[in-house]
Amino acid sequence: MSLKIRLARAGSKKRPYYHVVVADVRSPRDGRFIEQLGSWNPLLPKDGERVKVDAERVKHWMSHGALPTDRVARFLDEAGITKREARNNPTKALPGKKAQERTAALKKAQDDAAAAIAAATAPAAEEAAAS
Repeated sequence: MSLKIRLARAGSKKRPYYHVVVADVRSPRDGRFIEQLGSWNPLLPKDGERVKVDAERVKHWMSHGALPTDRVARFLDEAGITKREARNNPTKALPGKKAQERTAALKKAQDDAAAAIAAATAPAAEEAAAS
């Protein structure tokens, strides 16, 4: 049985509140879980008590093979329970495939227009230089 330490949503509409739980990976997000390990209230200010985690139980479940999700790993790193490696995605800021195609087509059209203007003005420039 694969275990995950993840968030389960609670709270009402537009008022999120999350429980940090240990659950089987096959169970739904807000469905059955094994144990509740803490909570996260994203509506509280960042310097307040937004995240509450039972460190001892988290260590226990991680020793039994439970893996935290990315968001929970951030919380555990802030609490000093585990170390989360920083992610690096150098292609994140690059435009998508369609946007790259559009910019290439626009650049080609601008180059063609500049070449047409240069070709049209070249004979006139030669006449002016000759006289």
